[in-house]
Amino acid sequence: MSYVDGFVVPVPKSNIEAYRQMSERCAAIWREHGALQFRECVGDDVKPGKLTSFPQAVDLRDGETVVFSWIIYASRTHRDEVNDKVMKDPRMADMMKPENMPFDGKRMIYGGFDMIVDR
Repeated sequence: MSYVDGFVVPVPKSNIEAYRQMSERCAAIWREHGALQFRECVGDDVKPGKLTSFPQAVDLRDGETVVFSWIIYASRTHRDEVNDKVMKDPRMADMMKPENMPFDGKRMIYGGFDMIVDR
């Protein structure tokens, strides 16, 4: 079954368009190197919780929204191979610099997941 990298990112609302443009460039690079799917979704109905929530997880601040993203691969091995190629791709160099990111990368949450249901 497939493997998924998942991300939750706080993005200033004023940077949504810059984030979308960055994501379009990243999506092209990941897909070129073999990712099966690349998805970015801007929070629409994301409320703070009492114990846990997306806003709490990323320390959401005034003027920010939550972006939920995922990339799908054939397997963990495939993910590792694709990400190795992506990280070596010279087009990624400028985008990976913290000063060029349209969000606070220190508050990004991410991880790899084995898919157990795919319908």
